[in-house]
Amino acid sequence: MSSRPEARTTMEILPKSPTTKGSADWFTGDVYYDVIVFGEEPSRMRVNKVRFTPCARTAWHRHAVGQTLHVTEGVGLIQARGGEIIEIRPGDTIYTPPQQWHWHGATPHDFMAHLAMWDGISPGSTIPETEWGAHVTDEEYGK
Repeated sequence: MSSRPEARTTMEILPKSPTTKGSADWFTGDVYYDVIVFGEEPSRMRVNKVRFTPCARTAWHRHAVGQTLHVTEGVGLIQARGGEIIEIRPGDTIYTPPQQWHWHGATPHDFMAHLAMWDGISPGSTIPETEWGAHVTDEEYGK
């Protein structure tokens, strides 16, 4: 007998989850997100809409299976550890490979929103889906 949940067999409209304020453990400044998709087996797709106020940003973090961001509005910044800070704008799609430390957020003078898309880890895996590191310092952000 399989322990997998029954696969959905019909189209359905999923209820909207409430907007959540990002944790101060993971973000600097005011960040809000809506979970759009939290895939149920066999899908492991995750999609969040994330909105950053000016100067708000993630802490350094990495994803076990990588992450794709798609900017929907505003102007933002992104940086891979050891790389340059890159300005991102609506329509830009950015891929960060598995285990690459990076951060992203809004510029000092603009709001920024993006869709964050990543795969969850395989059932039974012992590695974290997302690993969070230190906060991006004002010095790192202002370079």
